[in-house]
Amino acid sequence: MDRLPRWADVALVPLISLVLAAIISALVILAIGQDPWEAITVMVEGALMSPYGWGYTLYYTTSFIFTGLAVTVAFHASLFNIGGEGQAQLGGLGVALACLFIPWPHWTIALLAATLAAAVFGAAWAAIPAYLQAKRGSHIVITTIMFNYIAASLLIFVLGDVLRPLGQMDTATANFPAAAHLPSFNEIPGLSLIFTKGVPANVTFFIALAAAWLVWALLWRTRLGYQIRAFGKSEPAARYAGINATKITMVAMLLSGALAGMMAINNVMGEAERLVGNSASGAGFIGIAVALMGRNHPLGVVLAALLFGFLFQGGAELGLWTKIPIELRTVVQGLVILFTGALDVMVRMGLARVFALFRSPRPAEAA
Repeated sequence: MDRLPRWADVALVPLISLVLAAIISALVILAIGQDPWEAITVMVEGALMSPYGWGYTLYYTTSFIFTGLAVTVAFHASLFNIGGEGQAQLGGLGVALACLFIPWPHWTIALLAATLAAAVFGAAWAAIPAYLQAKRGSHIVITTIMFNYIAASLLIFVLGDVLRPLGQMDTATANFPAAAHLPSFNEIPGLSLIFTKGVPANVTFFIALAAAWLVWALLWRTRLGYQIRAFGKSEPAARYAGINATKITMVAMLLSGALAGMMAINNVMGEAERLVGNSASGAGFIGIAVALMGRNHPLGVVLAALLFGFLFQGGAELGLWTKIPIELRTVVQGLVILFTGALDVMVRMGLARVFALFRSPRPAEAA
């Protein structure tokens, strides 16, 4: 198959995939007797046309940046980490322990401690599948999927039997102390002029952007990042060059798990201010689509996370203001994943043929 120009591979293929997903989504909306134009209007107005909508869109975007980066780091080492959901849930447990049992004098110190705890707990949960892959040859996809279920069950036990306050019916921890409250956008000087109402987007958004930059710097500006990418391109060649396969597998998965765990500072510490069951809310799985759409590049991950943040908030608005079921959001997400992941090769092949036609010499020129 002819190779596409770099700009077409980075920008045109995802754009065409989005257009195809949008067309199929419109047909689905028509099939249930609703108006596609009304749907897109409600989604855009609800997610992008007001500070309140942006507050929710950026809140979801923050979570998806972390989980997308988690998948990206592992992917560059040729490891498909499907365990972001469980790692994020265990990261939430780390956040809860750090916020509940240590009296912090200020939210900045509490944030640093909670971030470290979330990263450690997420990395620890990823370390076991990583070890099994590196030492026993267990497939990383299978083990990380199974660890999602183990994490969910473990969290239910801890919340129900260990951390739930006496007399409380909810399977959740107590509320975090006031010193652990993270400023939302409406509480940050300058941003409060735009976000005048309470929104869930908080300072964690800036940590997510910093994490994206650090991942870029690690992968493309450090020796370790070069080793990770070389190992991912060809494990035999990397071994021949002296790269330790066990070390790279462990390091890549630990970093991946840490990034997934750090998602918890956004939704557990920043929004809910307590740990509840299913705290990850599917963000670990959405991170897979975000990484695929973002071409496993930190900048692409940020942009793809913004798209899925729009879909989440816009889908919620559909459920509020139209007769279109909120579950349609899941349908649209599935279609985006389908075209950007499973059918990515189809789009590439079609584009490659088009570019080949333009590059082919005309009969007169060939003569």
